[in-house]
Amino acid sequence: MTTTTTVNPVLRVAPASPARAAAHFRASLALHADVSDVAAAFAAGGDPGFVLVDSRSTEAWDQGHVPGAVHLPTALVAEQAGALLDPSVPVVTYCWGPGCNGAARAALALAELGYHVKEMLGGFEYWVREGLVFETWRGREQRAPDPLTAPVAGDDCGC
Repeated sequence: MTTTTTVNPVLRVAPASPARAAAHFRASLALHADVSDVAAAFAAGGDPGFVLVDSRSTEAWDQGHVPGAVHLPTALVAEQAGALLDPSVPVVTYCWGPGCNGAARAALALAELGYHVKEMLGGFEYWVREGLVFETWRGREQRAPDPLTAPVAGDDCGC
C-alpha cells in the first residue's frame, strides 16, 4: 500500500531561522520606507531628516506629486543630484508605484554617488490611494482612501 503525503505549499521550503529572518527584515527596513511613515514624518512638522525625491518625468510630476518632494528624474540623477541634494541628508526615492522600478533605479544611482538612500514602497500610487494630499499643476488635491490600502476611519493601520 502506497501512502501519499500532501505537502503544504507554504512550508514546502522551511522558514528561515529566526536570526536569519531578523537579519533579512532588518536589511529590508534599511532600504525601504512606506508611504504612511513618510507621511507621518512630514506631518510631524519641522525637518523630517530626509529628502523625498520624485524620480519620474516632468509630465508625471505635473500630473501629481507628493508635496515637499524634490523633482529629480532618474535619467538626470548623475547630472543634477549634486546641485539639488546634500550628501549628508538621507534620500527617499519614489516613482509611480509597485509595478515600476524607477525609484529603485534612482536609489541605485544615488547610492553609487555616495548618498544614503531608501525607496518609498508603493510610490505615488499608494500615496494617492491612502488618501494623502498631493499636488498637480492645478494645485492641491486629495482623494478618499482606498479601503484596500488604508483604514477609512482613523489614521493608524496598526502595523
